Order: sequence, then structure tokens, then C-alpha cells
Amino acid sequence: MQVPLQITVRGMPHSDALDARIREKVAKLEEFHPQITSCRVAVEEMGKHHQQGRHFQVKVDVRVPGREIVANRDHHEDVYVALRDAFDAVKRQLEEEIRLKRGEVKAHERGNT
Repeated sequence: MQVPLQITVRGMPHSDALDARIREKVAKLEEFHPQITSCRVAVEEMGKHHQQGRHFQVKVDVRVPGREIVANRDHHEDVYVALRDAFDAVKRQLEEEIRLKRGEVKAHERGNT
């Protein structure tokens, strides 16, 4: 993996399985967009609620030349679903960045994700 990766886990024990999944997701992003210069992933278990169960929040911050892409996703119950959804959102934004650079999308047509 060439991308400098920073993983932060808060409010829950650090898991090798979670760490491996994050590294796998970052490697796939790297294959998709080779100009990623850094990636920070924060995984946090929000306060535990007796009636609502566990609540997880995942933030992915990816930098490419000239742009920072950030995605936040929450999920009740499953940290891996929140992780998948956050990385999917980053990939969609990277796809938009690639289309913009190729001239397929005009800058003023660009929406906020």
C-alpha cells in the first residue's frame, strides 16, 4: 500500500479484522484512483443505548491533488455496514473527480455529495 493511512478507533476495542477490512477498502480505492495522497479513517462507537443497541460512525477523509474528499456514515448495529457505506460514498466522489478531470462533467454541474 502506497497511500499513507491513519486509522483511529474510539469507544470500542481495536480489532485486527476491522483494521484488515479498512486496509482492503483503501487498497481498492488506490487501484481505482492512483493519485490518492493520504487517507484517514475514524471509526467510533457512539454511546451505547439499552433500547437502541450499538451505534457506529465512520468518517473517511481522502486527499487527491487539489481536493479533499470526506464521507461520514452512521449505522445502528453493524460497524462493517457503516464502513462499506462510507467507502462507497468516497468512491462515488472519486468517480466524479475523474469525470471532471476528463472533461465529462462541467465544473458548474458538479453537485455536493
